[in-house]
Amino acid sequence: MRVRDRGVIAIAVLLGVNLHLPAAVAQGAAHEFREAHLGMEVRVTVVHADAETAATFARAAFDLVAAHEEILSDWRPRSEVRALSRAPHGEWIRISRPLRDVLALALRVARATDGAFDPTVGPLSELWREARRRGTPTDSAARAEAVQRVGYDRVDLDSAGSRVRLTVPGMRIDLGAIAKGWILDRALDTLRARGATAALVEAGGDMVAYGAPPGRAGWHVLVPRASGDTLLVLTGGAVSSSGTQAQRAPAAAADATAAEGHILDPRDGRGALTDEVVTVLGPAAAITDALATALTLTPPAERPRLAARFGVTMLAAGAIPRADPASAAALAPRSP
Repeated sequence: MRVRDRGVIAIAVLLGVNLHLPAAVAQGAAHEFREAHLGMEVRVTVVHADAETAATFARAAFDLVAAHEEILSDWRPRSEVRALSRAPHGEWIRISRPLRDVLALALRVARATDGAFDPTVGPLSELWREARRRGTPTDSAARAEAVQRVGYDRVDLDSAGSRVRLTVPGMRIDLGAIAKGWILDRALDTLRARGATAALVEAGGDMVAYGAPPGRAGWHVLVPRASGDTLLVLTGGAVSSSGTQAQRAPAAAADATAAEGHILDPRDGRGALTDEVVTVLGPAAAITDALATALTLTPPAERPRLAARFGVTMLAAGAIPRADPASAAALAPRSP
C-alpha cells in the first residue's frame, strides 16, 4: 500500500469548525491529527471534550494503522504479505488473523466480480510500476506471462486453520485496493471503543466515520461530479473513490498519447485508459475500497447489480484538483 493505488481524487470533508481553535463547547470539539502511513497522509479527527484524551485516542488509531501496514503492505520487504509471496508455491503457509480476514474478504469480492477485483494482481502491478519508472510501454510478452501468474481461483484459503496456499509459481499477493479500507475500519473501531463521541478516519480517497462533529447532523462529504456537487451527510459508513488521472504509464497503442492507468484489469493485464472517477458509499471502507476499483473495471450496464449485491451506492464523480489542505473548512482527502 502506497501512493500508487489511486489517482488524485478530491473529496472535501467539510467540518464546519475551526480545528485550530480551543474547544469551547461542553459536548466537545473536533480535534484533527495527521501522520504519514500507508504511503500517504492519514488523518484522524476525534470529537471529544478533552484535547489530551482525543490525542491519546488518535495515537492508538495511528499505532494500529502502522502495525497492520507491517502485515498487509505489498511494498514493505519484511511484511507478511511479501513473505507469503516469497513462500514456495503449493505449500500451506500459516498466516496472521488480519491477513486471513482481509484475504478472505478479497477472495469473496473477486468471486463476486468475476475477477475484476483480484488480490493476486501483484505480478501485473510490478510490470506497471516498472513501465512508469522507465517511461516505456510494458512488453506484451511480459504482460502475457504475468497474466499467467494471476488468478484468485489459484489461492486456497483455510480460514479455520488460518493458512493459505498459492498454487502457481511466481504468484504475488497485492491487497492495495482493499487493505487500506480495512485498516481504516479497524482504526475507527478503536476510536469508538475508547469512547470518542464521533470520529472520522481518512487516507487517500477512502474515509470512514461515525457520529457527527459539533453543530452538525453528520460529517459533510462533498463529492464533486460533472453534473454538480453531491453533498453526503454521514453518521456512519464509508466513502471511497477510484480514478486514474494522475497515475499513468505509457501504453503500447497506436495512439501515442494513450497511457495506462494504475487500475489494472487482472484478466488481461491492461491498465484503464479512462479518466472516469468512481465514488462508492457503503457500510465499511474495506468494501467501498474494493468496490471502487472493481466497478471501475465493470461495464456500466453491470454496475447496478454488483453495487446492489454488496449494499453500496455508486456515484460517478468528476476529475477535479485537490482541495486546499490549509483551509480549516475543507480537508482534501487523497493522493492515492
